[in-house]
Amino acid sequence: MLFELIAAVVAGVAIAGVAMSLRWASRGRLPKWIVPAAAGLGMLSYALWSEYSWLSRITRAMPEGVVVAWHNEDRAFWRPWSYYRPVANRLSAVDTRTAQRHPDQPGQVMVDLILAARWQPSARVRVIYDCNSNRRADLIGSDISVAEDGAIVGAQWLQLEPDDAALRIACQTG
Repeated sequence: MLFELIAAVVAGVAIAGVAMSLRWASRGRLPKWIVPAAAGLGMLSYALWSEYSWLSRITRAMPEGVVVAWHNEDRAFWRPWSYYRPVANRLSAVDTRTAQRHPDQPGQVMVDLILAARWQPSARVRVIYDCNSNRRADLIGSDISVAEDGAIVGAQWLQLEPDDAALRIACQTG
């Protein structure tokens, strides 16, 4: 977030410099207020670009095999432009490179689920999807174990809709 603030200030200074050059080239015919107005416009333009390109930038930076399953779009009154077009600020992705299946439990797949939010560090959560029963168990906690036959013991299963994107992606791998 600090780097984005610095980048916005740099963009404002750069555009203000262009406005100052134009004012100098016109021998003062352009009004003085054009310089701070250009700086503000430069900062706002950078902020808009940064907000609307976040999802595509983070998606392009993901390695091959990491598939975005869901993203959240948000509107906020302090960002009036988001009412015209919502801003993506969170996503979840399935890391298909980590897919593992137990031979005795072919309907289940264990994968890493990546949770990312704007201005926050990403998190990896190890999950098991039961492709036959449309459910998911997060492998968080010390009371969860895997039995000899591959059954998950002590997990809290969450029922999912059959068309859940992360479920579909995970079940098509491995």
